[in-house]
Amino acid sequence: MEMRIEKVRKNNEGDITDVMLNGNIYSIDQAIMLAQDGLIEGVNVARARSGQEYLRSNPDETAENNLDNLPQF
Repeated sequence: MEMRIEKVRKNNEGDITDVMLNGNIYSIDQAIMLAQDGLIEGVNVARARSGQEYLRSNPDETAENNLDNLPQF
């Protein structure tokens, strides 16, 4: 069963620290592992120049579903 990110929690720097999937809260590290296993719909795992992995919305024609634009909790 694929899940979809509904809401995000950000720190003071604006970085996403936690996500809400089907009403459950996961740390960003847990969400990255779930996404790598193909369990989160609409996202992929990218790697920054620093080597740090992060979640990214799959590209489409709208910015509304980008992770930074999702409601916060």
